[in-house]
Amino acid sequence: MGVAAVTVGLTACTPTINVPAGVDAAEPICATVVLMLPDEVGGQSKVRASSQATAAWGEPGRAITLRCGVEPPAPTTQDCQSVDPGIPGLGTFDWITTQDDNGWTFTTYGREPAVSVQVPTELGGSQPTASLIDVARAVSEIPTTSHACR
Repeated sequence: MGVAAVTVGLTACTPTINVPAGVDAAEPICATVVLMLPDEVGGQSKVRASSQATAAWGEPGRAITLRCGVEPPAPTTQDCQSVDPGIPGLGTFDWITTQDDNGWTFTTYGREPAVSVQVPTELGGSQPTASLIDVARAVSEIPTTSHACR
């Protein structure tokens, strides 16, 4: 009984990052994606996230977050980047990129359901796309559509 109490006590100290669920978070493939995510992204350790089909690495107020099941972007003129994770058999991944004072948001383009990854400015450094490489194997589980960066 003493061990159980200690386990509960330690679990309660683990931070939970508030990450809103995407509109299609209940898609079964999102559960697969979340289960395949690595324990470390962008040099940050994985912590608990608050919602279904989400993940976080870092600490409250300073975390890289992932949401599976976000609205897939329509054809757009926004910045679209093809990222090659350098993992044999995976090919490139297309991401729509937006940046503001808080950091970068990358949303998969040409995969449904879509995935978004938020990288705060202080964790992005000179290579905010490095986090996309860390999650590539998990995101590769989502089927591609006909959309691609041009």
